[in-house]
Amino acid sequence: MGKKVKWSWASAFVGAASATAVATLLSARPKDPTFHLVSIKLTSFKLNLPHVDAELILTVHVTNPNIAPIHYGSTAMSIFYEGTLLGAAQVKAGSQRARSCQVLELPTRLDGVELAHHAGKFFADVAKREMVLDAKVDIGGKAKVLWWGHRFKVHVDSHITVDPVFLDVIDQENRSQLEIFLA
Repeated sequence: MGKKVKWSWASAFVGAASATAVATLLSARPKDPTFHLVSIKLTSFKLNLPHVDAELILTVHVTNPNIAPIHYGSTAMSIFYEGTLLGAAQVKAGSQRARSCQVLELPTRLDGVELAHHAGKFFADVAKREMVLDAKVDIGGKAKVLWWGHRFKVHVDSHITVDPVFLDVIDQENRSQLEIFLA
């Protein structure tokens, strides 16, 4: 019980350095970004006789929780109603700082012909003021950590309930999956 342990600055420094290295590695682990649809705004109807297409602006809040800034390419987000492709939202190429949030405004066109194929279901949704849409997008880009640039792909699946009359977002479930290519 009376044994004395010899303490040294070298072992304390090694322990502190090890703890710092482990904490750094854990915080640097890539995390999935988050996406949240904030609002939908109707901008116009395009008369394409005998059809009418709707143009919208989707406002999306995006969070990059990672320690690396990203640069991503342009892509299109597919929007589905009752399993049928209803339209697409254009995602322009851009970038986002590390550990930051930004708001994207995505120009969107919905096909009136495809919606007409589901007229009965659509009018029932209007009557109950709830319309369920699904969206899918793959966003590819590059993240640079120190001097290494890594390509990545984020796949996003969204299940969104909106009020088809006032275009309010009622509920949403967004899942994103980050894939990093090391080669």
